[in-house]
Amino acid sequence: MATKRLTPDELDEAAQLLKDGQLVAFPTETVYGLGADATNVAAVKQVYQAKGRPSDNPLIVHVADPEMVMTYADVSADAHRLMTEFWPGPLTIILPIKPHALAKEVTGGLNTAAFRLPANDITRELIRRAGVPMVGPSANTSGKPSPTTATHVLHDLDGKIAAVVDDGPTKVGVESTVIDMTVTPPAVLRPGAIDAAMLNPVIGEVATEVHKVGAKETPKAPGMKYKHYAPNAQVVIVRTEADFDAAIAWAEQQDDVFGVLATDHILATLPATMPQFSLGQDVTSAAHNLFAGLRYFDNHPDVKMVLAEGFETTGLGSAYMNRINKSAGGQYFTATE
Repeated sequence: MATKRLTPDELDEAAQLLKDGQLVAFPTETVYGLGADATNVAAVKQVYQAKGRPSDNPLIVHVADPEMVMTYADVSADAHRLMTEFWPGPLTIILPIKPHALAKEVTGGLNTAAFRLPANDITRELIRRAGVPMVGPSANTSGKPSPTTATHVLHDLDGKIAAVVDDGPTKVGVESTVIDMTVTPPAVLRPGAIDAAMLNPVIGEVATEVHKVGAKETPKAPGMKYKHYAPNAQVVIVRTEADFDAAIAWAEQQDDVFGVLATDHILATLPATMPQFSLGQDVTSAAHNLFAGLRYFDNHPDVKMVLAEGFETTGLGSAYMNRINKSAGGQYFTATE
């Protein structure tokens, strides 16, 4: 099928496609999501097929307002406090679902589900007009860098989905924080723009160190089990700015062409002919530009390795490092290599 590129003025058409069981990619403040009627099992199955996504990787349910959550899940007092404080926004909340409220295709077979109210007026209105919550994993081929523009969506999914609603580049650039409210203390399963320091004053103690998901376990949140965000080139993380000279010297001794994904003051020291992509000035711009940078190198197939700048794992740096570590498959440069 031909994938339509719809404008925000064409939400009625997008909503009708969702009602008809079709897939529609939608904008959020974090990344573009791949939408389907969360109550339509056939439509949800199409999401896994279009993305090439493992079926035990649960999907986040996007809602138009907090009241929509009440139909499907039990909301504790602390969960309600989080919704009041952070919604609409980049926070996904895992809640226990009511019996038979959502299909196993949405939950990965668990008795919990993840819910989010995106801070994007267009998408909330789309959900209202469709009249149903939407599942919304990132609108990309599974395992590849998440899409932060409609063009990224079409690069991966053109011809596989009915439409994408184009609202320009996303603002945050990395996916939402995921907090599991079904455990004590609540646990952050995926870091994002809302960190533990922001959550603590609202609900008290929050765990941030969680175990990795085993091969036979079903993850509670997306991105916990499988390699994610990976371009075709091998990403190697350079922990500090001081390590970059040694990392580049090491890369120059390898047989393959390499590129650099870093902030401007590092790129300013490199030859202009070296393949490179700017992360901007700091960790905030780096998080915003990360996925676009990883996709940039996919458009340069001669580049077989990417040296990527690392940041301190505090605040938004935790979200950035979570994503780049998964992209690299845990590969770091050390001066002893």
